[in-house]
Amino acid sequence: NTNPGRASRTAELVTMETTMETVKQRVLTTDAALQTDLDTMWLCLGAILVFFMQTGFAMLEVGTVNKKNTSNILLKNVLDASVGSIVWWLTGYGIALGGAIDSYGFIGSTHFALNTDDFAGQGYSYGMWLFQWAFAATTATIVSGAVAERCTFTAYITYSVCLTGFVYPVVVCWGWNTQGWASAWKSVDDDANPLLFGCGVIDFAGSGVVHMTGGVAALVGSAFLKPRKARQPVTGGPLLTLPSDYAPEYGPIFQTLGTLILWMGWYGFNGVSTLYIVNYGLVAAKTMVTTTLSAGTGAVTTLFIGSLMQGKVDGAYVLKLGDANNGVLAGLVAITAPCSTCEPYGAFIIGFGAAFVYLGSNALLTACKIDDVVSAIPVHGFCGFYGVIMASLFATKDNYAAAYYSDRAKDCAGVLYGGDGSSLAAAICFLLAVIVWVAALSCVVFGALSGMGMLRVDPTVEDDGMDKSEHGVTGGYAAAATTAGGAEMVEKDAGSNL
Repeated sequence: NTNPGRASRTAELVTMETTMETVKQRVLTTDAALQTDLDTMWLCLGAILVFFMQTGFAMLEVGTVNKKNTSNILLKNVLDASVGSIVWWLTGYGIALGGAIDSYGFIGSTHFALNTDDFAGQGYSYGMWLFQWAFAATTATIVSGAVAERCTFTAYITYSVCLTGFVYPVVVCWGWNTQGWASAWKSVDDDANPLLFGCGVIDFAGSGVVHMTGGVAALVGSAFLKPRKARQPVTGGPLLTLPSDYAPEYGPIFQTLGTLILWMGWYGFNGVSTLYIVNYGLVAAKTMVTTTLSAGTGAVTTLFIGSLMQGKVDGAYVLKLGDANNGVLAGLVAITAPCSTCEPYGAFIIGFGAAFVYLGSNALLTACKIDDVVSAIPVHGFCGFYGVIMASLFATKDNYAAAYYSDRAKDCAGVLYGGDGSSLAAAICFLLAVIVWVAALSCVVFGALSGMGMLRVDPTVEDDGMDKSEHGVTGGYAAAATTAGGAEMVEKDAGSNL
């Protein structure tokens, strides 16, 4: 006979087991949802920091250009983000990170215009879109600073749309899309989606993808535009040093504050490029440490080496604020690719070398009569190239395994840490492809604008300043009485000529 008490206890145990299993599943579901929410907020935080870099770029540029072009350069910074958001929404993100398997990793073909089929119910996907948009806006700003003070507003809008909507997204697809032909983010190496040299390019946060792309486009644009009259009064003559009163009196303040803001934003640029924070806290923190060391080393090295290169002035060496500021940026750009895979001492070495790359390339541009208003080409173009190469040399096996994939860390580590050289080969192949792609399309855009007479402003416009001709600001910035009896700076607006 069946014992009624035992049967009852058995039923109770079954009920308890069922309840516990239900609770366990709910906890697991909640835990997974919480992890996704944390990762999504991590991306949103990164997007905010990277977007705030636009403030840094704006301050740096407005402290460098002549004050008669203040409104012009500020408006371009506003539109880099504004126009960029529309173009990134329509085409940029889809080309960059959409499905690319059918194009053999060349260009994405899904996720256009935030369509609901691709983004419905996925907060992380929206966070990724926002984070990547902030990067795209940065690329456009690199170019606008280099070609400032003589590029027409029509030309600016044209190249900005082309760069943000097509040229740059294709490079992103190559280097970061999990189906991109040069990407190291592929989890597997198979015939349908092979890894470049079995490793892909180590460009964690974009020394090549973002900065070199902007730098190459800036180089082409500056070459087509020719130097400003202030730097080359005689056509074909040597580039002259700008007079000390060319930049506004507040120039050093804005340049330095802009540099420090960019440095702060770079913690989002590099650190949040882990794309996740759950289980990636170590990688993110170490990335921010290497970013700090490279920036600091670049500043100090550039400051003193620049002083030695210049020689004595009136019997004494001079330490220039501009050298320190650009040294910070050179170190930041150089560490952007290897930030997650190198050790802190490697970051020190990379920042040290970045100073020489910046100073040497800056001198080379002057010799080639290329007028770069904010030194964007040496900082972003040359140091971006250098950074990708350094990533293929200084990546340790453990750091590569933590940032990418452990199963190929032995072969894909840097050459200096026992790697078989595949990462270096992938880096060289990727860099050459990006240079050819960006330079070719930039030549088409800038060449067409130049051929139609729409690239450079008239000499009289350049003399008067673009604030007056394109934005209706006449007479510069005049003092107006305030309620407290003081003075404030206001625009004297006579109507726009746009």
